[in-house]
Amino acid sequence: MNTTQKPLLPVYDHRQGAGPTLVFLHYWGGSARTWDLVVDRLAGRDLLTVDFRGWNRSSNLTGPYTLRRFAEDTLAVIADSGITDYVLVGHSMGGKVAQLVAATRPAGLRGIVLVGSGPAKPATAVTAEYREALSHAYDSEESVARARDDVLTATELPASIKAQIVADSRAGADAARTEWPLRGIAEDIAEHTRMISVPSLVVAGGNDRVEPAGVLINNLVPYLSGAEFVVIPHTGHLIPLEAPADLVNAITAFAPAA
Repeated sequence: MNTTQKPLLPVYDHRQGAGPTLVFLHYWGGSARTWDLVVDRLAGRDLLTVDFRGWNRSSNLTGPYTLRRFAEDTLAVIADSGITDYVLVGHSMGGKVAQLVAATRPAGLRGIVLVGSGPAKPATAVTAEYREALSHAYDSEESVARARDDVLTATELPASIKAQIVADSRAGADAARTEWPLRGIAEDIAEHTRMISVPSLVVAGGNDRVEPAGVLINNLVPYLSGAEFVVIPHTGHLIPLEAPADLVNAITAFAPAA
């Protein structure tokens, strides 16, 4: 796998293999390595993972850390990598970014997979009070651990993965940590999501308390044209870490190797 680090681009990893390329976009607090358990099960596939601006290896990049900037960065990374036939796989915040990217109808985009995605239209539960409280979820290692165990997951994870979640959530620029909860999560992008013209798959966690299946059915699926919808039982919001094998099955059924 080749890692690319350029001054103005987020850091990304590109593993060459059979296409279409799967381009993975992480959640708020995640990183490229959030997808490790998924990509390890995709031997032979062409894969690209990225650390969003302001996060992990890209934490030194200046803002703004808005959804639109992330979408622009994603298109720039795709162009820089030279891939021309790809499927976007976005988790949570990364799913909302994937919607904005797909709305531009870029050449080479074959489909999108939205995993526990931020919906096109924010849920009614996303109040100002909720956003303010959420903005402090990653203030310390202790607060991250509480969010991980009480909200983000519904299954018991290995100690190494639990530690990774804490480290990644703390490895972001301060402004990047607050941009999503204070603004991005509440942004209504329905007009953009309606413009997506490629096939789409929406994956929900059966016990996801962040983006429950009902929210995705009501606030995301109606804005996509003929989206497939899959629920992975028992898992919480961190589907790539809690149920990687089931997620791989869903992705490969939707976007098999050519």
